[in-house]
Amino acid sequence: MGYAIGVDVGGTFTDVVLRAPAGEITVAKRLSTHDDPIAGITTGVTQVLGDLDPALVTRVVHATTLATNAVLERKGVRVAYVTTRGFRSVIPLGRYARVEEDRYDLRFTPPPPPVDPADCFEVAERVSARGEVLEPLDLDSVRRAAAEIGRRGIESAAVCLLHSYANPAHEQQVAAILRETVRNVVASSEVWPEIREYERATTTIMSAYVGPLMASYLTRLRSRLAELGISAPIHVMESGGGVISAELAARRAVSTIESGPAAGVLAAAATGHPDVISFDMGGTTAKTCVVRGGSPEITHEFHVGGKGSFGGRRAGTGVPIKTPAIDLAEVGAGGGSIAWLDGAGALRVGPHSAGSSPGPACYGLGGSEPTVTDANLVLGYLSSASIPLSPALADKALDRLAGPLGVTRAQAAHAVHEIVSASMASAVHVVTVQRGIDPRGFVLVAFGGAGPMHAARVAERFGIPRVIVPPHCGVASAAGLLTGALSTERVLSRLGVSDPTEIFDTLAAEAAADLGVPGGEIARSVDVRFRGQSHDLTVPWSESHHDLASHFFAKYRQVYGIAQEGEIEIVSYRVRLTLETPASGAGAARRGPAAPRVPDRPAYFPETGGYTDVPVLTRDGLEAVAGPAIIEDPESTIVVPPGWAATVDGTLAVRLERR
Repeated sequence: MGYAIGVDVGGTFTDVVLRAPAGEITVAKRLSTHDDPIAGITTGVTQVLGDLDPALVTRVVHATTLATNAVLERKGVRVAYVTTRGFRSVIPLGRYARVEEDRYDLRFTPPPPPVDPADCFEVAERVSARGEVLEPLDLDSVRRAAAEIGRRGIESAAVCLLHSYANPAHEQQVAAILRETVRNVVASSEVWPEIREYERATTTIMSAYVGPLMASYLTRLRSRLAELGISAPIHVMESGGGVISAELAARRAVSTIESGPAAGVLAAAATGHPDVISFDMGGTTAKTCVVRGGSPEITHEFHVGGKGSFGGRRAGTGVPIKTPAIDLAEVGAGGGSIAWLDGAGALRVGPHSAGSSPGPACYGLGGSEPTVTDANLVLGYLSSASIPLSPALADKALDRLAGPLGVTRAQAAHAVHEIVSASMASAVHVVTVQRGIDPRGFVLVAFGGAGPMHAARVAERFGIPRVIVPPHCGVASAAGLLTGALSTERVLSRLGVSDPTEIFDTLAAEAAADLGVPGGEIARSVDVRFRGQSHDLTVPWSESHHDLASHFFAKYRQVYGIAQEGEIEIVSYRVRLTLETPASGAGAARRGPAAPRVPDRPAYFPETGGYTDVPVLTRDGLEAVAGPAIIEDPESTIVVPPGWAATVDGTLAVRLERR
């Protein structure tokens, strides 16, 4: 049993965690290097290794925003889309919901489709939803499309033929011909053979769009780590919370789009509380998720690249992706979020972020715009961070808001703090109240570099009485990577199947081939709907039709709040194969001797009338403290407002409770 490394590359910081065989944790937090993310990774890895022999590292687990950023910034490779004759316009027409600021825009322009209409090609063929061949594949039409794609110099192609989930033979032939001239070809029957033509097409396109980037990136990462002496296999966190090999991540890059946020939710679930709200606030964004019974909520469709949506379920707000993902709500609110005044003179915060370059003004790296981090420094909530902070530069930045608003610098900073807390509370509202869940019965688990500073204020808005801040909270996503087991999921849509045994066996074999293992723990589930309806819900598989229907009725009531029964039908079959990895625990901090008392410092709280000298403590040796108080971490800071009290348990997890 060797050492394991978790690496999480965020918009502002790159976090690296080294776990020893006995569970000891060593962490590094470095500014992300966006021009070359691997440079930040290798710097952090070198720091945590210290004098350790790199050959002792037996596992590297990585969460990356590469796929997400490629989609958001439209920096993927050029893709050709090949489909059944008569359906080439499905992608250019697309689907878009006009939300928020778009609703009343008379000059509204829909976002461009993921593939240029000129790069959409048709081939002559037709298969029914039951898999019958209605029109044989015209191989000449395929060769003409392949020749034109090659002539245009397009090196990546997505193939999605009508109903290929029911019979992939035509699609496999098309892909084989294209591979003679096109470097990267992705077929929907290989990526995600599931019902719904538009969603299956966009999922395939996005995999072709970011796949070459992911393959190149992981190859370079492996090479750079080898230069450090690390030859351990690289695993990548997938959107659903499992871990897959780097090779599989390159082939199925679309499954890594929510890679980083998924790792944070696993860290929240590992706190031991069955029902929690995961609250992850980093430098660029804040993410929330509900964990019930120790397991995070999973969605099998989410949308990426859209605007106006906090949650991934809101159709039409981006490119739909049909792959399992932890069901997150995300807002552009982080420590680096820029505060600004709109045309009417109202104060706004985000969604634009200063990122790691130039970063908040107080970083002293050239930034001048006021950010949330600058505001928290002015308020006295911060005194140090992973890099030195300049109070003078933060003061200067906040004065740019205070003057036009006609308020003091402290009042402007507190307004920024309150606005960003309200923005994050809206994400909590999406995953709880908006879905019929009462958040008061949950524990809020806060982490990320900025999360613990705002957690109590967010909890107050919902009447949540308890907040947990786990040890190593500033690098919790990187630590959460080490709790993920090697796993993958396979799905297949089939209608009217009387005995799915063969389907389940085939999916299990394909999943085992994906992971390169002979066996593991297999979980079977199915997508079920009421006959006559078009949308389905995923429930555990049962050979008893009565039990299966009961599971579906209960899930339907939980999701929609309606008690309804009726005739059901199965749409798709799913298998998740999991292979537990050695020493999968993230490790826990242990209480050490009491740390020297830090001098009190002034911090701004409206309840106390403004700046008040408050105790500044550390986790080590802390028994209990009543707010207002500040508990400093090496990678984060916990703010205990008036009306709250903090205690620390033996593993150094901080518990905040309303008094």
